[in-house]
Amino acid sequence: MKRALVTGGSGTLGAAIARRLAQAGHHIVIHAHRGLASAEALAAEITAQGGAAQAVRFDITDPAETATALARLLEAGPIQILVNNAGIHDDAVMPGMGHAQWSRVIDVSLNGFFNVTQPLLLPMIRTRWGRIVSVSSVAALMGNRGQVNYAAAKAGLHGATRALALELASRGITVNAVAPGIIASPMTAEAFPAAEIARLVPMKRAGAPEEVAELVEFLASDRAGYISGQVISVNGGMA
Repeated sequence: MKRALVTGGSGTLGAAIARRLAQAGHHIVIHAHRGLASAEALAAEITAQGGAAQAVRFDITDPAETATALARLLEAGPIQILVNNAGIHDDAVMPGMGHAQWSRVIDVSLNGFFNVTQPLLLPMIRTRWGRIVSVSSVAALMGNRGQVNYAAAKAGLHGATRALALELASRGITVNAVAPGIIASPMTAEAFPAAEIARLVPMKRAGAPEEVAELVEFLASDRAGYISGQVISVNGGMA
């Protein structure tokens, strides 16, 4: 049983990823910031079904708080699977975008990636096995009006993924990114009416969170040991 940390695990996609990794037999650490109650409920659900899970709370944009929380987790042993799933939207066309909107989105997706990933690397390297999967977005590949900040943050993850994959390749650690398109969730239902999804997505439907989770679980497994430095899309043919 390997220990897996899923950041942003209290949301729709993070929860699906946590469930799938638990089904694969891993001990799941479900991270939340404001959604701790949801993360705790998910951990209880996984445990009730015979899996192993726990919930943790910390702000990934706070380097000191994150380092302290991760140090506590590492006391129980290395985390060999990391899913960087946490991210936020704060949309506005760039002429009307405030500095705070730009900074906050970059801070969560990109600085959060560093704050969580970097402290876990040496313990992971010592095991000579690891899987790092970051959740990006089709917006990083195609762009999206009103999401210059979000597209920039997620595109930054692509570069970081490719560079880190080179650094860790000889240590038995793979580093990949998954770029979902429109994935069904309460937020998606508000933002994308059915007619808009039909216009944007060649498959004429939103993806299911489980369809992304299946890919993440595969990339986190022994079966994907020769796949690294890749950005893999799950978007129904959008890009």
